[in-house]
Amino acid sequence: MSMITLREITAATVRVVCALETREEQKRFVAPNALSIAQAYFEPRAIFRAVYADEVPVGFVMWKPADEAEVAYLWRLMIDHNHQKMGYAKQAITQLINLLRDAGYRRMQTSVVLGDGGPLDFYRSIGFVETDAMLANGERVLTRSL
Repeated sequence: MSMITLREITAATVRVVCALETREEQKRFVAPNALSIAQAYFEPRAIFRAVYADEVPVGFVMWKPADEAEVAYLWRLMIDHNHQKMGYAKQAITQLINLLRDAGYRRMQTSVVLGDGGPLDFYRSIGFVETDAMLANGERVLTRSL
């Protein structure tokens, strides 16, 4: 089993991270990494990292403080199509949870595009529960305790 770490994206790694992609049928569920990094530029509270399996970049994660105190919002999570089904997403979330707990967060929220092949079942499997809330873009809000 590979060791999963969350690492800062640098000038030397940004192209490789931006080249990571989901499977074609998953593209409607998560934005490309380049778009996520661009959006983070306009959201000063956003923090993003590359997900590494040992020394290989395999994905991307981005979060920010939510509007509620002690709540972090998981804005993006993606694992490249060549590295899915290996437990990397779950391990990346575990790393993020530890980081957020250490920073004083008590809860994490995220949102998902609903649909066949979407990430809802994955998030349920790692402890997220659906709320009644929906974002303006139609995404369902999920939450979990840290």
